[in-house]
Amino acid sequence: MEFKAEAKYIKVSPQKARLVVDLVRGKKVYDAINILKFTKKKSAVFVYKLLKSALANAAGTGRVDIDNLVISKINVDMSLSLKRLMPKAMGRSAIVKKRMSSIKIVLEEI
Repeated sequence: MEFKAEAKYIKVSPQKARLVVDLVRGKKVYDAINILKFTKKKSAVFVYKLLKSALANAAGTGRVDIDNLVISKINVDMSLSLKRLMPKAMGRSAIVKKRMSSIKIVLEEI
């Protein structure tokens, strides 16, 4: 049985979020929680909250042993990009894209 959770519009770029997601892909849930607690990246907090949400979805059914859950799929996709202007020389401006990401996680029982 698989349990899903999704977080949308997270204010961190997908490239930076993928660095953290690659650390926990394929791990057991409690190992992944320990890894995320001690990772010093901004996106680790968002992935940690998402993992806890997926774990709560699994625990809510009452038919699964939480110790046997594994992160089977976790991926980061690009969401919106906010376009902002940055002043440049001689009265010009440049566009700066503030990228957002969406993270999806799937837990399965082994």
